[in-house]
Amino acid sequence: MGSVSERDIGGLRPAGLDEAIRTTAGDIAVLLRGATDTGAPVPGSRWSVGEVAAHLAQANELMADIAAGKSRPYGDGTPGGLAEANEVALAAFTERGAGPLAALIVAQADAFLEVAASRQSAAQGELVSPMGPMSMDVLGSYLLTHMLGHGYDLARALGRPHMVSRARAQLCLPFLMVAMDRVVSPAAAGHTARYALRLGGGARFGATFTDGAVAVDPRPPGRPDCTILMEPVAFLLVALGRLGPWGALARGRVLAWGRKPWLAPRFPTLFTPP
Repeated sequence: MGSVSERDIGGLRPAGLDEAIRTTAGDIAVLLRGATDTGAPVPGSRWSVGEVAAHLAQANELMADIAAGKSRPYGDGTPGGLAEANEVALAAFTERGAGPLAALIVAQADAFLEVAASRQSAAQGELVSPMGPMSMDVLGSYLLTHMLGHGYDLARALGRPHMVSRARAQLCLPFLMVAMDRVVSPAAAGHTARYALRLGGGARFGATFTDGAVAVDPRPPGRPDCTILMEPVAFLLVALGRLGPWGALARGRVLAWGRKPWLAPRFPTLFTPP
C-alpha cells in the first residue's frame, strides 16, 4: 500500500508557505545571533548549537539546489541513511560561527524561494529530494518542517521561545503526509488499524495500517478504529520526535475516541521521525 499522492494533497496546502519559510529562517538567525556559545549542547541531540546551525545551513542549500533541478544524492531515503549522510556532510563543513551560519541559513532559504518562484509552472513530482520525489510545494513544506524541528532544538538549547506556531505547523502537513510511508518504524510490523487524524483548525486525513504497511489518504476512513484530535503544534512536535505522545496527552493537547481509543499513544511509535 502506498502513501497519499502529490495530486491528492495539492488542495491541502494552506496559503503562506513562502512567508513561513522566510520568517522561520529569520527567527532562527535571530536566535543564533544572540548565542554566546555555539559549543553548547542541544538537549536530546549529540550535536552542539553550532553543529545544528551548520546542518541547517547545509540543508537549506541542499533544498535550494534540488529546487533548481540539480542532482544532489543524499542518503538512501531512510531515517538511518539520512542520519549517516548528515554526519558525513557536517564533518566536511567546519564553520561553527553564529553570525556566518545565521547569514547562510537566511541566504539559502531565500535562494530556495527565488528558485521556487521562477519554477512555479514546473511539473509536479519531478524533484528528487532525500526522501523521494516531491512537487515544489511539498519540497517547500519539507524545508519548513526541517527548519522548525531544528529551530525548536536551538530555542531549547539557548533558553529562548521557539518559533513553532499553529499556522507554521499546519504548513508542514503536506510533507508529513507524503513522508509517512517512507518512515514506518519496525514497531509497526503486523499492525492493522484505521486512524482518522484531525488537527485543530480543520485539517484532517486518514492513515490505514494493514499488516504493518501504511496508506495515507486526505479523506479519513469511514469507520476508523481510533480518531485522534491534536493541537497543530503538538502534532508537529510529536511527529518530529520532540514531544512524546504521553506528554502531549498529559497536557491536554490530544484527544482520542472511537472503538479503540487506546491506540492513540501508539500511533507516533509506528514511525521513525524523519
